[in-house]
Amino acid sequence: MSADDDNNARLDALYPFLSGTAKDAEQETAALLTSIERKSAESIAAKKRFFAANASALLQAARAIASVYQQGGKMFSIGNGGSSCDAAHFAVEFQHPVTTGRPALPAMNLLADSAFVSAVANDIGYGHVFVRQLTAHGKKGDGLIGFSTSGNSDNILAAFAKAKELGITTLGLAGGNGGEMKSSGLVDHCLVVESDSIHRVQEVHVACYHILWDLVHTLLADSRGK
Repeated sequence: MSADDDNNARLDALYPFLSGTAKDAEQETAALLTSIERKSAESIAAKKRFFAANASALLQAARAIASVYQQGGKMFSIGNGGSSCDAAHFAVEFQHPVTTGRPALPAMNLLADSAFVSAVANDIGYGHVFVRQLTAHGKKGDGLIGFSTSGNSDNILAAFAKAKELGITTLGLAGGNGGEMKSSGLVDHCLVVESDSIHRVQEVHVACYHILWDLVHTLLADSRGK
């Protein structure tokens, strides 16, 4: 059986109603509803597993981010593809808190400047887009958080290496077995969602940095005695 035939067979097994010319509307609806139920259950289960295993590590990461802000530093966020959206979301949460009474905190999404990113990518390569910005803006006492579902993104690993050189606290959110992000020794706090599904990994990442945001603000309020 060819690779294409094998893929088609797998799709037919998962979504039999998509094969052939005739569809049964009720069967199609039932199968799609079952798919929704299974995927939502998988997402909930992935979150439960992650937070049960990583609650202490998550709190340590929150303390590290709070320490950055207590020292007058700022956070940088990075990612590629879908993970770049998580980097943007992380930065927005800290700059524009939606809860009344919580202060805006400096956070810079290093994918936000498309002119700079495209210039560096065109001139010297995409692997340098984060390093160049950290070189320009980063200083000791700042923090860097990187998102990668595989943990193996070269430009993110290069950014972590530059961050360590500059004395910047490093945090990473990865999937699978954590990849090089976990094994490199470049990441001070590495949180790994042990799943092979990119969707489940990213869904846990969203919950993770929402909780980090809340914990950081609580820690900062406590340090002010409020």
